[in-house]
Amino acid sequence: MVQAEGMAGRRNRGRSVAAGVVTTIAVGLGLLVSTGAAGAQPQLPPIAPEELVRSVLSAPNPGPFNGTVELQNGLGLPALPELPQAGNGTSTARIWSGGEDRGRVALPTDSGERTLVSDGTTFWAWNSADRTVVRRPIDQAARQEDRPADPTAAATRAIEQLRATSTVAVDGTAEVAGRDAYELVLTPAPTERTLLREVRVAVDAEKRMPLRLTVLSTGSPDPALRVGFTELTFGPQDPALFTFTPPPGATVTDAPARGPQEGPERTTVGDGWDRVVIARRPADATTTPSPDAPDLSSVGSPVSGPWGSGRLITSTVGTAIVTDDGRLAAGAVPEQVVTEALSR
Repeated sequence: MVQAEGMAGRRNRGRSVAAGVVTTIAVGLGLLVSTGAAGAQPQLPPIAPEELVRSVLSAPNPGPFNGTVELQNGLGLPALPELPQAGNGTSTARIWSGGEDRGRVALPTDSGERTLVSDGTTFWAWNSADRTVVRRPIDQAARQEDRPADPTAAATRAIEQLRATSTVAVDGTAEVAGRDAYELVLTPAPTERTLLREVRVAVDAEKRMPLRLTVLSTGSPDPALRVGFTELTFGPQDPALFTFTPPPGATVTDAPARGPQEGPERTTVGDGWDRVVIARRPADATTTPSPDAPDLSSVGSPVSGPWGSGRLITSTVGTAIVTDDGRLAAGAVPEQVVTEALSR
C-alpha cells in the first residue's frame, strides 16, 4: 500500500483474505473479478444502497478465518499451464487469513498444486509440478489490490472503482457459505463504454464483508465470472499455516519486491467501467512464465495499429492486447477503447 493511504486504505488491506498472497485469477482484465445452495432468501432489515456501500468500505477487519472459494469462469479464455484458473470451467481454492499480512492460498492444478504463502514480510510461491519456489519481499508501500487472491478483495475493489459511475441498488438477499447477505448491484451509467451489464456483490449482513462477486456481460443471462465462498469459518488459525520452508531439492528464485501500483511500468487510462490498465511486462516473461507474468505469446490473434503490433485477446467481459514491445493493455471494454488507450 502507498504510505499515504489513510485509514480506509489500511482497513481494506487488513480485510483482504490473504493480504500479500497474490495471484492473477483472470489474465489481463483490469476489473475482476460458488454460490451457495438455492433456498429461501433470508429476512433482513431494509438498507439503502449507499448505506450498504459505505458500510462495506468502512467495516472493520473481520479477523482471522479460513474458507473454500469457488471460481465459475465463463470468460472464454484459454487455460495456461501457469494459470489453470484462467480457463473456462469451475475451480476451487482454499484460503486462510491470519491477520497482520499473513495468509495462505492453495490452488489445485492438473499436475499438482500451487501454494502461495505470506508470512508478513516475505511472499512465497511453491509449484509442486516442477518443484520451484519464488521468494519475494513484501513491499508495504506497494498497492496490491489489483491482484486479488480472494472474493473479498476483488469485490471491495470493484465497489471502490465503480460506485461513482454506476447506478447502485440493493436487490434482495441471499445465503452464501451459510451466511446471510445483501445483494448489492452496480450497473454502468449510459456514458460508460464497457462490455459489462452489471456487477453483483453479496455482502455479509453481519460483518459487511463481500462474500461473492458475480460479473455479467451484455447480451448474456449467464454469469461471465463468479467467485465466492462456499465454506467460511471465522476464528484463530494455526500459525504454522503462515510459514514456509522450501522442500528439499526445490529450486528457489528470488524476485524483487513489487513497486507502487502507478508508475513508469503501470498506468491507467480512464476511470470507472471503461478504465484501461497498461503495464509493461517483464523482459523475461515468455522465457520464465509465472502467475505474475504468464506466457501469452501464443494466445489470441495478430493485431496492429498506430500504437504498434501485438496479439489481441478477447473474452465475454473484456479485451487485452499484448504488444510486441512488451506492454499489456486490458480492460472490461471493447477493442477500440484499448487501442485508443495504447495510442495516447
